Parts: sequence; C-alpha cells; structure tokens
Amino acid sequence: MSLKCLFRVSVVRVLLFPLLLGWLTNAQGAQQTAIESLNANLASMVSLSADVEQLIVEADGGILEESLIRMLLKRPDGFYWETVEPYAELLVTNGVWLWNYQPDLEQVVIEPWNKEESELAAQLLSGDTGGLSTEYEIASLASESLEVSEFVLTPRASTNINRRVSLSFISSRLDSIVVEARNGQRTVWRFVNVVLNPQIEDEVFQFEIPEGIEVIENSYVQ
Repeated sequence: MSLKCLFRVSVVRVLLFPLLLGWLTNAQGAQQTAIESLNANLASMVSLSADVEQLIVEADGGILEESLIRMLLKRPDGFYWETVEPYAELLVTNGVWLWNYQPDLEQVVIEPWNKEESELAAQLLSGDTGGLSTEYEIASLASESLEVSEFVLTPRASTNINRRVSLSFISSRLDSIVVEARNGQRTVWRFVNVVLNPQIEDEVFQFEIPEGIEVIENSYVQ
C-alpha cells in the first residue's frame, strides 16, 4: 500500500471513529433511558386488577383464539389468571406453588412455581426486569400523546422464540402487551377495567381445592 493510501485510510479512521463512538454512546443512552422509563411504569403496579381480552392471531391474520380473562396481581409473587370465556380455567400462584384448575375436567394440577421459567409477560407484570437488558434491546417509541408510553423489546439472541414484545401504557396504566413469535403468530393482551393498586388479600392467591376434584401433584425437583 502506498504512503498516500495509508494516509487516506488513517484520515478516514480518524474522521469515522468519533462518529461511531458518538453513535454508540447515544444508542446506549437511549437504551438506558428506555429501561428506566419502562421500569418506572412497571414499578407503579404494586397491585392490579383488570379484565383481559386475549387474541391469538395467526401469521396470516386469522384469529386462532379469543378469550376473556380476569387478572389479579399483587407483588411480589401473587398472580391470578382466570379464563372466563370460552373455556373456564384458572392459573394462580402465591410464589411458592402454581395451581392449574380446570373445572370441566374436574382436576387441579399443582406444581412448584418458578418465576424464571414463566412467560416473559408474567415476569414483566411481576416487576422482574433485572436481566431484561441482557436478553433484549429495549426501545421507547415516540408518541403524539404525552400520556402514551410504548416500548419494544427485541431479543438479542436468534434462538429466542419471540421476534419482538411490545408494551403500551396510558397515563402509566397498562394498556396492552403484544408478543410476536418467530413463526409470525401473535398473542395480544388488552387490559380493560384496570384498577391500579387495589387492596387484595393474600388469600386470593392460595387456591382452595373443591371437594371431589382430582388432584395431580407435579412436585418434581430437577
């Protein structure tokens, strides 16, 4: 390589390095700001009650399933998720045990609760965002309304089953969560009749087994 070429390469590096460094700094700053803003919205939910409209949408846009759910949340570990329509089912945990009650089958399955193995949406609702930025790039979307906050989580690893996860808040109240899988299927949760920080007794998250119901205990330890 000639001296002139070396000089040109050096000049280009000198000019581009500050630009690249500035871009990386801005990107990291935007990521940190988005994380802090998302955490602030989630932190406001010490407890929550809501009706949830769930849609499972196929890649071609067809509706695979539509459900109506009643949800109760109380941190750190109380979670109550009752499908009302079309088929009754209850998932409830007190942070130690998970009960899955299916009235039509007249059975309840009991197993240890593991937050780390739960769905991302459940982890977010419980406020567990400690390692979120390690697994996801987090962006805050611009909105015309100051009352609306929207966030997009994009997995860093190509092995993640999700392509992206979106959360929307209106006046710091959770409005929707959309999880898009890599196969194009989307699960949409719309939260309506939301009551932020209601008084909920701990007993709500302790399932009382009805008489005559079959009990299946999956209390295995891996």
